[in-house]
Amino acid sequence: SWLERLRAAGKTALVQDGKRKIHYLFEDGKEMAEEYDIKTGQLISRKWREKNTLGGTGKWQVEVGEPTSPLLGALESELITESSSNPIFMRKDTLSSFQWRIRNLPYPKEVYSVSVEEEQRCCVIRTTNKKYYKKFSIPDLDRYHLPLDAAALSFTHANNTLIITYQKPKEILAAEEQLQKELKKIKAANSGDGDCKTQ
Repeated sequence: SWLERLRAAGKTALVQDGKRKIHYLFEDGKEMAEEYDIKTGQLISRKWREKNTLGGTGKWQVEVGEPTSPLLGALESELITESSSNPIFMRKDTLSSFQWRIRNLPYPKEVYSVSVEEEQRCCVIRTTNKKYYKKFSIPDLDRYHLPLDAAALSFTHANNTLIITYQKPKEILAAEEQLQKELKKIKAANSGDGDCKTQ
């Protein structure tokens, strides 16, 4: 199961800027990095990285949290940059739900429809004016082999942002609670401690 894979992974922890940062290294060489708010235990970001075909380290893929700024890859994107008015899709969870925000969507709420495609295991956003269409999956449900539930899905629109909420199933809430207990047991290095400092 997914929880077993997390338990088996090599883990290192770092406490920095009010966040607990956990780095996982799985047997297959994949890496996952998560950041949690220390006070609330809320997941702030989750990124994945795997080896590329030549065995080198690939780029981090953001699953939860702010998308990587194109400024970080300034050399690659020097010539062509995305318009700052393009819709920006990102996931930002709460303790009880998975949540996605799509910024730069100016249309009124009644234009949008959000539905679950059970066979394709994804959610679909459509607009009646045909200006925006997006399919996205919920990797957490896939990892725990849980079905998608249309009743758990809702959305709202404010300040040019479409906010989609999917209530976490009880199985995931229980697994996350279990994981938080285990992560607290990992001895975290504080950011002030240098690696070469001797005790």
